[in-house]
Amino acid sequence: MKIHEIYIKRCIQLAKNGLGTTYPNPLVGSVIVHDGKIIGEGWHRKAGEPHAEVNAVNSVKDKSLLSKATIYVSLEPCSHFGKTPPCCDLIIAHKIPTVVVGTVDPNSKVAGTGIKRLIENGVTVTVGVLEDECHELNKRFFTFHNQQRPYIILKWAESSDGFIAPLTKEKKEPVWISNEFSRQLVHKWRSEEQAILVGTNTVLEDNPKLDVREWSGNNPIRVVVDRTGKISEDYNLKDKKTKTIVITEQENLTFSENLIYESVIFDIQLTKKIVGILYKYGLQSVIIEGGKQTLESFIDSNLWDEARVFSGAISFKEGVKAPVMNGISKTEKIKDDQLKLFLNHD
Repeated sequence: MKIHEIYIKRCIQLAKNGLGTTYPNPLVGSVIVHDGKIIGEGWHRKAGEPHAEVNAVNSVKDKSLLSKATIYVSLEPCSHFGKTPPCCDLIIAHKIPTVVVGTVDPNSKVAGTGIKRLIENGVTVTVGVLEDECHELNKRFFTFHNQQRPYIILKWAESSDGFIAPLTKEKKEPVWISNEFSRQLVHKWRSEEQAILVGTNTVLEDNPKLDVREWSGNNPIRVVVDRTGKISEDYNLKDKKTKTIVITEQENLTFSENLIYESVIFDIQLTKKIVGILYKYGLQSVIIEGGKQTLESFIDSNLWDEARVFSGAISFKEGVKAPVMNGISKTEKIKDDQLKLFLNHD
């Protein structure tokens, strides 16, 4: 592996520490190297807090070495004033002579201007090291800025004989198909994404909370599709404990800070309208947790990026058939469950 790749790989490792806490900012890691030795590291921890380059520079004990060092960063250093000053200015101020960048920032506020500014100030810049890996790291951020929509993750659990729910059940609560370890993993995923979406039937049948109670992290914004207002105020999704967006055909509904109504016409373009609403609220990622009709509407519209499907040991023999997917990317065993990952390359 080339020397630049080794350090950008380390930047990516560091950046992943911020998954779920940096929105709307991207995941970024930075490493500073002098004479073949890492003298500083950092990553962006939370929106509004110092960027990766700032944390890396601050971690260097002997600042005099910076003028003879190389700074590696997984994403182009910013050149604009936001909640923090431009990282380009920091690099220039410390006279760091060489910058190695994983990939260009797609955000229109940056989009090459950071690299241009560094070069104009005499900094040697190398761009495009482990570019594919850096894109994968920020697949949510890149999808949001390049396609004007959130990164869409489909998720469901199906029985060993291919059903996502039994025909009937006695209580308004989930019938667990996956095991406790898989369920905890799902809560971890929720903490990593900005939003989670379900349809009316899932709420009426299961009365879910859609939170991260089995993990540590932020609860995602809850989104529910409720065309005619079947979900009453006593359901968990309307408890106002977490910001919730209800997509409906009803109009002139009273909403509060944590319970927002978005009125749209339910037609063949509904999934595109939903995605547009999520984009309007600045949501870079969403987990679609079903049920069958909701999941298949996104599949049929080809509006999805990956699907995470648990296959449990339980058998229903009859029930609601799970969506059919093709082209497994990889599989993983979680005790007696099998997790299958599908990627949409269209």
